[in-house]
Amino acid sequence: MTSNKRSLGKRLGLIAAFAVVAIGGAAAWIVQPPPIERNDPGFGANVDPALIARGEYVARLGDCVACHTAEGGPLMAGGRALETPFGKVYSTNVTPDPKTGIGQWSFGAFDRAMRKGVSADGHNLYPAMPYPSYAKMTDDDMKALWAYLLKGLAPVEKANLPLEMQFPFNMRIALAAWNFAFLDATPFKAEPAKDAVWNRGAYLVQGLGHCGACHTPRGIGFQEKAMSDAGPAGHFYLAGAKVENWNAIELRDLWTVEDTVLLLKTGQNRFATASGSMTDVILHSTQGLSDQDLTAIATYLKALPSDRPKAEPRIASTEAPAATFTTRGGLGYAQFCTDCHRADGAGVKGIFPPLAGNPTVTSKDPATLVHIALTGWKTTATAAHPRVWTMPAFARLADREIAEILSFVRESWGEGARAVSEAEVAAARAALDPKIDKSLFETPRLADLLAQPNAPQLVRGMRLNAETRTLLPNHVGDELNCASCHLNAGTVADGSPYVGVSAFFPSYAPRAGREITLEDRINGCFLRSMNGKPLPVDGPDMQAMVAYFNWMKGATKPSDKVAGRGVGKVDTTLKPDPDNGKAIYVAQCVACHGQNGEGLKDAAGRLVYPPLWGEHSFNIGAGMARTYTAAAFVKRNMPIGTHEKFPLGQGSLTDQEAIDVAEYFTHMERPDFAPKVKDWPKGNKPKDARY
Repeated sequence: MTSNKRSLGKRLGLIAAFAVVAIGGAAAWIVQPPPIERNDPGFGANVDPALIARGEYVARLGDCVACHTAEGGPLMAGGRALETPFGKVYSTNVTPDPKTGIGQWSFGAFDRAMRKGVSADGHNLYPAMPYPSYAKMTDDDMKALWAYLLKGLAPVEKANLPLEMQFPFNMRIALAAWNFAFLDATPFKAEPAKDAVWNRGAYLVQGLGHCGACHTPRGIGFQEKAMSDAGPAGHFYLAGAKVENWNAIELRDLWTVEDTVLLLKTGQNRFATASGSMTDVILHSTQGLSDQDLTAIATYLKALPSDRPKAEPRIASTEAPAATFTTRGGLGYAQFCTDCHRADGAGVKGIFPPLAGNPTVTSKDPATLVHIALTGWKTTATAAHPRVWTMPAFARLADREIAEILSFVRESWGEGARAVSEAEVAAARAALDPKIDKSLFETPRLADLLAQPNAPQLVRGMRLNAETRTLLPNHVGDELNCASCHLNAGTVADGSPYVGVSAFFPSYAPRAGREITLEDRINGCFLRSMNGKPLPVDGPDMQAMVAYFNWMKGATKPSDKVAGRGVGKVDTTLKPDPDNGKAIYVAQCVACHGQNGEGLKDAAGRLVYPPLWGEHSFNIGAGMARTYTAAAFVKRNMPIGTHEKFPLGQGSLTDQEAIDVAEYFTHMERPDFAPKVKDWPKGNKPKDARY
């Protein structure tokens, strides 16, 4: 359920183009604005508080805040920029300020603006203001809204900003011609054959909710092809539309009533998580609506017929798609997407959206999917889900790579949706001009494994890192995989990447007190981090892991410095505060690692994110059991999905916070490691060692 109400360039361009033709025939009519036809309802000094409260609710139904409040600005004082390729339109001040707001307006002038798009001084409003929908409002709702704006808002003296539109798009006379051709200002009329719930939903969707402004396709003059489901053009209503680089999906018979209510109330449901400007709609409007009105809206939408195949959630699947490890798109998905959306496309309930059954994935037009991949995504903060989760922009990937990954996603979970072309990604990139991360760390691409002569062995080595417990159950004694610490199969900067690592072996290891091989180092992880058993050094699994490491080495030489190697550093002079660490854990870590450090499992009982303590976590001999080592990893990599850092949106804590939370979880109960007595035989044991 994605839209972009503020993408107006194409709309304004077609309006102006239409107006050039229409002006000649309508000029005599449009020189003078239509008269103000309605009288002021006569509000005195005292207005019934109940009427003002109702008006505030009507404003919420109409989502007035989203456009008429600039970011960080006073409520309803306007100034929000509406970007177009031809310049900017700014929302206006609708507070009761007599100089810069609507304090001197009459109710008749307000009513005319809302229904006919003509301001108090006679100039025409741009249809960024959805007056063709607001025209359907009842008189009672209009009067209540007027009472709220006039008596319920504090006046704010803030001058309206002038247009920044180029000729001919600044010709408001063209908008009068558009109104003459397309505006139907008839108020909503209930359908006698339908019940009260359906009619209430139809009124809200067609009128105050102005859902068609984004979700209904446009005609030759860029008018909505239908303003309701009635009449010969009614099948166009809410049938989905392209709004510049977003795809506003079809809303007709989309989900069950319960699923639609859930998304409008919380921003999430079984199928999707809101994105784009729909997050503003939910934040400022729908999450605050009554359950009765949400049910009415969902009931009306469900009743609209559609020939689109119905999406069914497939979150119970336990297998990754077959093409995951045999195609470039599949390996790209495995590298960049599985940590949040999971190998089976199930997502993480309440955190990251599923791909299976997601309308953004199944849509015929992949515009929204491409948009999100290039520019990123954020959830909306609702009462049910107050924490905002993010997906960083993947514009750092080449157009071909993004096309490959998105095509894999649509092939796997798109219900027959077509592939995404490289040209589509390139066109969207040109239009959106996304910012690109300039990190020195060059992320290896797992997709390139397929071009190697030993590709099957390399893919096996990668999978042993990503699915260690599943593929090597006899050697893993806890609930971790190598990728629990070596993020994205060892390809993330400061996420203990494998890039260049094999070039530095054999090397002296102070903990062992001797020179060790790469195989020794790998088995050390199996014994400690995995709390398990070592692999046979000459076995095919160890050989596959070593081959994968050697591929990661690339051209690295022992004398090179590899950007992003290791887990970074923190200030080790800072003193840990475990009590503050507990508070940080509750606020930042519980969602993924559990109240008691037990990790997070899905509905099928499979581990999603690893435990941080307890019998199923790493043992006391692991490097991650040390406060400052764990703190450095946490500082740069946790929590994921809370920042915009490529590729996992990770890292938002200060050194002190990372040290505090690391002190808290590293000192919780965990398995012992009997051979620890042999560690650091030549001294120099770190000060944060647990033994």
